[in-house]
Amino acid sequence: MTISEPRPSIGHSHSDHLHPDGLAEYAGEAVHAHVHSTESLRRIVNRLSRIEGHIRGIKMMVQESRACPDVLVQIAAVRGALDRVSRIILDEHLTECVARAAKDGNIEAEIEELKSALDRFLP
Repeated sequence: MTISEPRPSIGHSHSDHLHPDGLAEYAGEAVHAHVHSTESLRRIVNRLSRIEGHIRGIKMMVQESRACPDVLVQIAAVRGALDRVSRIILDEHLTECVARAAKDGNIEAEIEELKSALDRFLP
């Protein structure tokens, strides 16, 4: 997988690309299907929509030549919001996806996938 081919987001069910063994295929790679509650997806998408609006506001601030410290404060707020969304997604992954993998007997593969994602996610 390359950076130009991000994994489908948490809210997608990959059932339209399922292998006979029940694994989804993405960019030729088999991955587990993501099935998350409607409430969880709504909460994450709402937060991301607010972040998207906040970023548009920062862009407008830059276009209006607003004071650099004010822009930096707003960027810090977006970073914090992204961190909170990341925490929600990670928490859900641990409680839903990793638990499902343990139940299905493929916990090792799931943990390796999580480690790989964390290597790219953490500085």
